[in-house]
Amino acid sequence: MKILVTGGAGFIGSHTVQALVARGDEVRVLDALTQPVHEPGATPAFGEGVEFVAGDVRSREDWLRALRDIEAVVHLGAYQDYLTDFSKFFEVNAAGTALCYELIVAERLPVRRVVVASSQAVYGEGCVRCSEHGVLAPGSRAMSALARAEWDVRCPRCGGRADSVPTPESAADPRNAYGISKLAAEKIALALGETYGIETVALRYSIVHGPGQSPRNAYSGLLRSAALRMRAGKPPVAFEDGGQLRDYIAIDDVVSANLIALDHRDAPGRAYNVGGGAAWTVLEAIEALAGIAGVSSEIEIPGTYRVGDVRNIVSDIGLLRSLGWDPATDLKDVWTRYWDWLEEIKPEEHAVDDAFARMHAEGVLRDVT
Repeated sequence: MKILVTGGAGFIGSHTVQALVARGDEVRVLDALTQPVHEPGATPAFGEGVEFVAGDVRSREDWLRALRDIEAVVHLGAYQDYLTDFSKFFEVNAAGTALCYELIVAERLPVRRVVVASSQAVYGEGCVRCSEHGVLAPGSRAMSALARAEWDVRCPRCGGRADSVPTPESAADPRNAYGISKLAAEKIALALGETYGIETVALRYSIVHGPGQSPRNAYSGLLRSAALRMRAGKPPVAFEDGGQLRDYIAIDDVVSANLIALDHRDAPGRAYNVGGGAAWTVLEAIEALAGIAGVSSEIEIPGTYRVGDVRNIVSDIGLLRSLGWDPATDLKDVWTRYWDWLEEIKPEEHAVDDAFARMHAEGVLRDVT
């Protein structure tokens, strides 16, 4: 099969490209090589069987060059950070996705299936269970409460204790620009796919970890920020109190989900969670990485919080499991491979502190008052 992978020079994209080539597919990559994820002037090195097209998913001409003779698309190209350039999220993530479908339809291209990368960010705060009111979607925590270091999520009906539970696909309620743009992108894709007979699958990735995850992009990603600070001899930083629950998944399992989304006859027509199947607190994840690195597990908790962030989110992966997929990779193994990879590439280690400073300046990171 001839497959286009947008964002194919990136973290998830490059691993997906390798898997497609290994099984015998012809692969074309469309990637803008945007900074800071990619180094200035860098040229991606793909093996035999991969054609590279330098281009932007916002460009009609670039899409047309990339879509020529393509049978399936894995659309991973996206914009992500926690800064305040809100319109860019929608230009790249939503409008870029719409343009893909527009051209497939207008040019009568032979694309039969599109896999669209969505995100766990579409959920906002994850579902909770109240002993009195059952399972609920609580909405965002109040900014005034965060400023007072009141981190826990309460039942939205009675204000009582509420415990985190796995969140199903039906609970989408994004609360930051990135999450809203990704939900818009998947809705565009699923609706247009159904209308125009283009098989479409949306995959809502949890937090993906593994070697190849750019150390240059420090605006999000606990693994990146913790590892780079440890390498610099500094304590890793945890926002809030470090008790947030997160759902981490190995890149190997994400790639296997991408292949199922491409191949399974029953996959099209909906969105699926792609998660690790377990909840980790931020502190637990940092301590595990520190043990792998063989460094002190001292963690800096400066009393800061990130605007638009959530307290707890763990995905319910039952729907994707029904297609025969299951997360099979030990996270500590993939964290070890990531640490070893950093030892090989020896990245610059100031990116995290630079990113924290910029987020503070733009009001994305705020201190408890």
